[in-house]
Amino acid sequence: MASTTTIPSSELTDLQKLLNAFSHITSITSPTDILAAFGLLDMPAAQKYGIIFGCLTFTITVIAVISLLYLGGSFKRIEEQAKSGELVTAPDSVTQRRRRPLLLERLLEGREWMMQTNYGGQLNSSTKKDEYTNLTKMLMTTAPSDKSNMSKEYEENYIKAYKRCQDKPGGAILGGRPNHRFEAYARAFAGCGSRTSLNYRWSYARMYESMAGESHKSDERYESLYKERPHDIIGKTCRLEPLLASRHSQELWEITSGNACNEHKAYNPDEVWGFLDCGPFKNAQALKESDVFQLEHTAAGFAIVEFVTDRLVGVVHLSKDDPKNLSVQLDLPIVKPTSDGSIEQLEACFLLLDRLFAYGYRRIQICVDALDVRGKRLPQRLGFTQEGQIPKHMIVKDANRDSIIYGMLNSDWDKGARSFLLKKLHGAAFEKADAAIVAKEEAVEDQEQKLREKKEAEAKANTKK
Repeated sequence: MASTTTIPSSELTDLQKLLNAFSHITSITSPTDILAAFGLLDMPAAQKYGIIFGCLTFTITVIAVISLLYLGGSFKRIEEQAKSGELVTAPDSVTQRRRRPLLLERLLEGREWMMQTNYGGQLNSSTKKDEYTNLTKMLMTTAPSDKSNMSKEYEENYIKAYKRCQDKPGGAILGGRPNHRFEAYARAFAGCGSRTSLNYRWSYARMYESMAGESHKSDERYESLYKERPHDIIGKTCRLEPLLASRHSQELWEITSGNACNEHKAYNPDEVWGFLDCGPFKNAQALKESDVFQLEHTAAGFAIVEFVTDRLVGVVHLSKDDPKNLSVQLDLPIVKPTSDGSIEQLEACFLLLDRLFAYGYRRIQICVDALDVRGKRLPQRLGFTQEGQIPKHMIVKDANRDSIIYGMLNSDWDKGARSFLLKKLHGAAFEKADAAIVAKEEAVEDQEQKLREKKEAEAKANTKK
């Protein structure tokens, strides 16, 4: 009887070891042999099925991932990167917008025909002259051309504010200028007009007074601004000038054309104009003749000017004014890339929002391209609420645009959004001081109202006697 001898594993060659390993695989003829090979034969049935199901899930997942990578072009990009030696990355939002499929020619032709047939080529009338729209005029700071031409309404508000500040000035009086705080407060209060809320006028006037009264130099600056630019809306870091093509078009083109300007390097102008229906522009004249300056009758435009340097930061528009329903749209400011997200951009929006709600607007919306990553940050920073998304909302540069709508209600503004934004812009101390000022002014106004009512009642009683 022949006996088999087992060769120690240490004496086996590599080939023999490999053949020996494969002999175990080739001996597998059923699922039972697989379980036996892994030592799972004696496990309970539930655990066996669980392990088998897990293995199947893992296998299917791996196959799905590989299929998606192949179909999605990842392998192709890796191959291109290996050949070119350059890093292949996902396209940015501007590039994605440029890659959006254009509309069919028949749709574009149909749009042109309907605009010509139904509206004579102009869907909305616009200001073709270099002049202000009615909405711009309403929001501008009110100021008389000279003292002799002062309206009765302005004069009454000015005198009332002047006396109020005399009783309770907002800070120390500068040497040699005993009336500087009273005059600053009075012209800011009267400049807000009689249609805005008292709370807004008190807040705006006290802020203006505190900034003008910081030093002799600041007082001179604000007085000079009032004489040269009486209709501007004044903030701490910027001011809003009513938009005029003759004044602002050249500088706006210089900072948004993509060319190197001042201390800023050259950049891709699509960073500014990529998501807008117009631009980039070849020259300032083309910009001057565009919708940036040729506003519709329901729109308004303001130039954002940095307060310290007097340089133009950009422009901001209001559109779709609907006074019947007390709603309006705040368009994303058109600013140079280095000013995107800056405090000047935020304060410019704050100044407009504050004045609009003071006039009684109930709802202000911002409409942003769904692909505009940078643009979507601004309404969130301003405290707007995302209300929804509208597919195929607009046609921009001959392509469909989906829009995301953000909204702000007057109730939200009064209940905390204004305080939140004020604190974000100028700090908690400034916001706290502003709230205290308004509370004090309300208390004084209540006392004065009670005194007036008492005097009226006494006068009636004396008349009856």
